[in-house]
Amino acid sequence: MSHETLAVLISGGLDSAILLGDVLRRTLAVFPIYIRCGLSWEAVEFAYLERYLDALRCPGLKPLTVLAQPIADVYGPHWSITGRDVPDADTPDDAVFLPGRNVLLLAKSLLWCHLHRVPALALGSLQTNPFPDATPEFFAGFQNLLNQAMQGRVEVCLPFGGMKKTAVLKLGAELPLEHTLSCIAPVGALHCGRCNKCAERRHAFADAGMADRTRYDA
Repeated sequence: MSHETLAVLISGGLDSAILLGDVLRRTLAVFPIYIRCGLSWEAVEFAYLERYLDALRCPGLKPLTVLAQPIADVYGPHWSITGRDVPDADTPDDAVFLPGRNVLLLAKSLLWCHLHRVPALALGSLQTNPFPDATPEFFAGFQNLLNQAMQGRVEVCLPFGGMKKTAVLKLGAELPLEHTLSCIAPVGALHCGRCNKCAERRHAFADAGMADRTRYDA
């Protein structure tokens, strides 16, 4: 990426956290954006994110922008809202699909970039993301749609789009990854250790040959 100023769409998870830490190494001004949708794990996720941002504090890291995009009225009794019947470690990855997730995340964050004259928005989407709203064609189409609506030229950047999770983890080996959250059913402030995303996290650290400093409940 050649931009001296950009926004990074960040959750509490590994991929977006590593992306933020990586772009801070070579970008003059980075604006982190968090989208609050009302998902069951967000309170814990946000606490992790605040600790992570505190650990990365530097002149180039701008204050966190939090945008509200509530989805409970659309999702209804979905597991991501209720916290019940959360996909466990034995479920396939497509069980954790959140309908329209990237539509929700991109809509307000791209509009924010347009209104604040930030020329690019970076996401931590990986090569291995299997979902239909995570393809290069989707991101390009959504970028063009918002640019048409705003008569602007904000770019959607996917720095990890050609990478797998193991390579991304190694890129973030020196970052405080213990302050990230992958869990979709946290127990207090701990990763549950039983859900689909906890299993993915454990496998990723093992595959990368890196110490996993995550605190799991099980």
